[in-house]
Amino acid sequence: MSKQKNELWEWTKALLIAVALAVIIRYFLFAPIVVDGSSMMPTLQNGDRMIVNKLGNPDRFDIVVFHAPEKKDYIKRVIGLPGDKIEYKNDTLYINGKAYKEPYLDKYKKDLPEGPLTEDFTLKDTPVGQETVPEGEIFVMGDNRRFSKDSRHIGAVPLKKVIGDTKLIYWPISDIRLVK
Repeated sequence: MSKQKNELWEWTKALLIAVALAVIIRYFLFAPIVVDGSSMMPTLQNGDRMIVNKLGNPDRFDIVVFHAPEKKDYIKRVIGLPGDKIEYKNDTLYINGKAYKEPYLDKYKKDLPEGPLTEDFTLKDTPVGQETVPEGEIFVMGDNRRFSKDSRHIGAVPLKKVIGDTKLIYWPISDIRLVK
C-alpha cells in the first residue's frame, strides 16, 4: 500500500511540474499565434501559425505581435525605433535621412500592376503627428502596404503593448521556415 501511495505521489509531482513548466513557457517565454488577414503578405499568409518570442526588445525590421487599439493582436514589421525620423519617398524608406532597402518587399513591388507599393509620407502625416517616433514607442507597418492597417493609421505602438517578435512559421508543414 505504501509503495502505491509513493508511486502515485511521484506521478502527481511529475504532472504538476510539467503543467507548471508549460504555463511558465506559454505566458513568459513563447506563445503560438495564428496570422489573421493579408496585411503581411507576401511574407506571411493568412492562417500561418507562428511562435512568438516574448524575450528581448524588438529591433528594426523584426516582425512583432502587439495589442492593437481594437482589442485585437496585430502582427506587423518594425520600421521605426524611438527617436527615428521616418519618411517614404518614391517607394523608398528613409530612416534618419538614410535610404534603406526592404528586400522582403521586392516580390510585391515586381508584381505591382502600377504605382508605388508604399505611398509617400512622413511621420507628421500620420497619427504620430511629430518628426520622430516617440520614446518608448515603435512605428510598424505591414508588408502588404496597400492593404495594411498599421502605424500610418493607428499611430506608434507603445513598447509595453508589444507581446514579442516572431520568426518561425511552424504550420502548415509545407511552409515551415524562418522569416526575415
